[in-house]
Amino acid sequence: MNSKKYNNIKLAIGISETFLIFILIFLFLYSGYSRKLSDFLYSYSGSDYVVLILFIIIISAAASIILFPLNFYSSYFLEHKYNLSNQTLLKYFAESIKSTLVSVSIGVPILLLFYFILKEFGDYWWLVFASAMFFISVILSQIFPVLIFPIFYKVKPIEDEELKERIKNLAKDAGLKVQDVYSFNMSKNTKKANAAFTGLGKTKRIILGDTLLSSYSKDEIETVIAHELGHYKKKHIIKNIIFGTVNSFAMFFVISVLYKISLSWFGFTVITEIAAFPLLTLWAMLIGLIQTPISNLLSRKFEYEADQYAIEYTRKPLSFIQTLNKLTEQNLGDKEPHPFVEWFFYSHPSIKKRISAIENYSKEKMILENKQLQEQMS
Repeated sequence: MNSKKYNNIKLAIGISETFLIFILIFLFLYSGYSRKLSDFLYSYSGSDYVVLILFIIIISAAASIILFPLNFYSSYFLEHKYNLSNQTLLKYFAESIKSTLVSVSIGVPILLLFYFILKEFGDYWWLVFASAMFFISVILSQIFPVLIFPIFYKVKPIEDEELKERIKNLAKDAGLKVQDVYSFNMSKNTKKANAAFTGLGKTKRIILGDTLLSSYSKDEIETVIAHELGHYKKKHIIKNIIFGTVNSFAMFFVISVLYKISLSWFGFTVITEIAAFPLLTLWAMLIGLIQTPISNLLSRKFEYEADQYAIEYTRKPLSFIQTLNKLTEQNLGDKEPHPFVEWFFYSHPSIKKRISAIENYSKEKMILENKQLQEQMS
């Protein structure tokens, strides 16, 4: 089955990349090359911040070169092999360069801020940096729909007035004021379809891929948007912010403790040594490995709740089920992944489980409504 094979290959490549990165970073530290690179850079510049930037650029460039074959196979070759991509080779590299430039423009200031906090606050760096990252994440969430996303896609209001009115009414029922509903040219890169609710505050937007608009009926699109609005109505966005904030503070605290304890293992003495920074990445990867299934468990719970909201307010469970099946086929999703794979890696329940839950909830709701009608008549 193509979908299962496609997803298994993607998963295997993802795991291989993570394992390879971990091994390379460990060997980089253990062999002493991290210190040698740091000393070499200090021989040309006495500025800690200049050395830090050059240190990260060199490591990132080396990692990109080593991982390029896996990345290229996964994101370009495999997508074309399974007829999911619309990108030419030139567009693929153009998008990659664009993504790198955006990442650097955001990442470098954060990196410099991190080092400043580390030097100024010592062992309490985790508390200050976690606080700073909370505010940075809020700002990025606000500017993403209006400044970052348009760098990659052309965004414009949808032209179908009837569909726009339906979506606005759904948003109104969810307690959300929507100025307009937007589409973006998702088809420039992929044949896959998607929609999203993005932004915070005044930048909140509902965006639909043009692949969704061209291949799905109004009823089907309505159920997709109702699901996304369900996340807003059920306060999943606020809950995710709270969970993410608590998780972030806890993660940085644990990393700070483990980082300081393990410095001597590789011959380092102080937490501000730039050559020791790859050690932070190792601990972050290990802690992230533990956190992944926990975060995904919460995410899957929210997805079930958003599904319930979608069928409760649209009263179109059959359209929603049809939409989920079509999206899974179009995006080549695995309808029934291995239970462990779903538990550990999936932020969404499998389509098979989602459809089963929708059918059960619809039956229960119908029975309850019939019972209430009978009580009113009697």
